[in-house]
Amino acid sequence: MPSSSPYRNTKFVNIRHATLADFPQIQTLEVQSSTAAHWTKAQYDALFAAHAPLRIALLARFDTDDQVGGFLIASCLTDDWEIENIVVNENRKRRGIGTALVGQLVAEAQAAGARSVTLEVRESNAPARQLYESVGFTYEARRKLYYRDPDEDAILYRRSLQFCDKMP
Repeated sequence: MPSSSPYRNTKFVNIRHATLADFPQIQTLEVQSSTAAHWTKAQYDALFAAHAPLRIALLARFDTDDQVGGFLIASCLTDDWEIENIVVNENRKRRGIGTALVGQLVAEAQAAGARSVTLEVRESNAPARQLYESVGFTYEARRKLYYRDPDEDAILYRRSLQFCDKMP
């Protein structure tokens, strides 16, 4: 992925590209999150395979320790990137990790010439929706009963990159 730097430091949060070696920590976080998309080991392995569709996996850590603060996975199509999964460690929420992860993704999408970034989120996930709206995502559509266990609508958000050059 093109980027001015593979790392981003915001409020002592370091963002770097994840590797297959990071999978155990990513999976541990994902399993602990009720709102995460739950992937199989095979899906994570495919993320890093040479023949896999283009994706980006970002990992967040604090300067003060080696604990993973969160991760983000997105598919990278030419014009439209999609956040497929984002998880912040329950013990590290409200410290800028989600904002830093989304900010790095937006910066890399812009550098690659993407026109927008999209995502779906559970309608009931108010903290995530607030985060997305605070960094420039806007409501685009509702997908009825998109999620299962429990059944719930998804809210589709989009962030246009055509006329912006920075996170708000």
